[in-house]
Amino acid sequence: MTDDNQYRPLLNRDRLVHILDPNPATCEALSVLFRLEGFQTAFSIDTQTFFAAVERRRPDAAIVNRQIGVEDGMSVLRRLKTLRTGTAVFILEDQPEVAFAVKAIKSGAIDVVTKPIDGEYLVGAVREALSRDVHVAAIDGERTVAVSGFAQLTPRERDVLRLLGVGLSNPEIAEQLFISRRTVDH
Repeated sequence: MTDDNQYRPLLNRDRLVHILDPNPATCEALSVLFRLEGFQTAFSIDTQTFFAAVERRRPDAAIVNRQIGVEDGMSVLRRLKTLRTGTAVFILEDQPEVAFAVKAIKSGAIDVVTKPIDGEYLVGAVREALSRDVHVAAIDGERTVAVSGFAQLTPRERDVLRLLGVGLSNPEIAEQLFISRRTVDH
């Protein structure tokens, strides 16, 4: 097993990308783009529909327009973060505005993408964000294990999980990471 986190496109089939944009044409275009990459997609043109859908199924990634009717993308971002869904949020904006982009990223957005949208860049950015949430390890050279929530682990927890995945015991992990066994156990 390598130390690199690998992301396999076949994992896309279980991933939901939800697009929230007041323009149905933008929603359709992005939906088609992500479906072509194997993702499941959903879209909403208002926040009420979006959050009703989030209650039914948490999206893995959300692409949110900066302005959604009377609400803005920042309020949607904050609300998603308070729900602790773990959703990777990307904000779309019509005009590049550095101060807004900085504020959005500090608030938890993965990226702020300016229209016209570079589809290849956006798909790559979503893949990259989702790859932080998946760790794939070969076990016995055949099976693969995907761990959802990997991105939310601390670096130490990731190290422990990686070593558990290759079959080390807790005492062996503690010795290899130069930490106490009690730390590994918790």
